Amino acid sequence: MTITNTQSGTSIQEIAENIYRISTPTREIPGGFSFNQYLIVDDEPLLFHLGMRKLFPLVREAVAAVLTPEKLRYLAFSHMEPDECGAVDPWLALAPQAQPVCGRIGAMIGQDLADRPPRGLAHGETLKLGKHEVSWQDAPHLPHGWDCGFMIDRFTQTLFCGDLFTQGGEARQALVETDILGPSEAFRKKMDYFSHTQNLRPLMQNLIELKPRTLACMHGHAWRGDGGKLLQELMESLGSGRVSTEAWT
Repeated sequence: MTITNTQSGTSIQEIAENIYRISTPTREIPGGFSFNQYLIVDDEPLLFHLGMRKLFPLVREAVAAVLTPEKLRYLAFSHMEPDECGAVDPWLALAPQAQPVCGRIGAMIGQDLADRPPRGLAHGETLKLGKHEVSWQDAPHLPHGWDCGFMIDRFTQTLFCGDLFTQGGEARQALVETDILGPSEAFRKKMDYFSHTQNLRPLMQNLIELKPRTLACMHGHAWRGDGGKLLQELMESLGSGRVSTEAWT
């Protein structure tokens, strides 16, 4: 792991072949929290999750540790939310060839989101980056946002799973093979940030059938192992309907 900013603790580490996790810890949330972005280094580099606008200098500094930031080609995000795409315009100003990328619903409702309009991908549509090829997966309201969706890299079977498996704490270790379902479910049941969509099972089943080997979580550790099995376990836990009514303190 390389610490790219000692003051903030921002770091970058490779979690799969030419896929890098950028992480910035924060103590603004009780117990600590992390905001992660994922950089795919290839002929046409892609950054998944763009971070909040205030994180832009830190994320740019981390990207620069492995790639000239101006060379970014795609700026992708799961759904419209400040920590997902708040920094889109600074990235567009820096990288002249970069294009925002999201699902078709996101592109439709976010036409005025950025200085350059986003490209909307249909479910299953792919982007060829070079050795890597990413496929968009619609996942409306999973966990939240009508426009929500994820990407999977077919070359490494890395699923960029957004807010699924969100874990609290600073999560300085980039990639783990230990339990993340328990901590993520404890965090969810305390905050209840899932929409409880009636389409939970078919949406989750689609992700399970992708058989990811690495889960690139937006908050917390990335994870390596049998991703299909872990997604199945998450689906069963979500389907139980057990959510804490305790206030988040």
